[in-house]
Amino acid sequence: MLFGLSQIMDCPGASVSFSTSVDLSDLLYGTCHPVTEPVVAGGTVRNTAGVLVMKGDLKTRIHGVCDRCAADFTRDVEIPIDVVLVRELANEDSEDEWVFPLVDDSADLDDIVRTVFVLNMDSKMLCKDDCKGLCCRCGKNLNEGPCACEKELDPRFAALRQLLNK
Repeated sequence: MLFGLSQIMDCPGASVSFSTSVDLSDLLYGTCHPVTEPVVAGGTVRNTAGVLVMKGDLKTRIHGVCDRCAADFTRDVEIPIDVVLVRELANEDSEDEWVFPLVDDSADLDDIVRTVFVLNMDSKMLCKDDCKGLCCRCGKNLNEGPCACEKELDPRFAALRQLLNK
């Protein structure tokens, strides 16, 4: 969706609000499609001394399988949008991923939302930040409590263990 910005292009200090809903259900992350619901984005574009700055946030719900405990999860996410919009890229070789070119004084909101979402995805899909994962011996989900496995001692302390057993 192209969002026209011609009304603020030559007016430093002017701003305009935006809101959009983007379908990212085709986005493949690993082996799953984590976004099945629309990504809702909103905020403002402000002309700051001739530089167009877009600030706002995007919200959606992620559905996935945890990379540590293999449990299905659903989590709401809110990601900030803080990008710069330019009429043309000065040097495309050293392109900044947070700078987006305008197309005839319009911003491509779909491209911006998709890029901001993808660049802010975690490298691992986790059900929660402090996920404890699975026991490497019995496979129990450690988020549900400790397993009954006996802790393995460091082999360097084997001689001390023999002394304790005597």
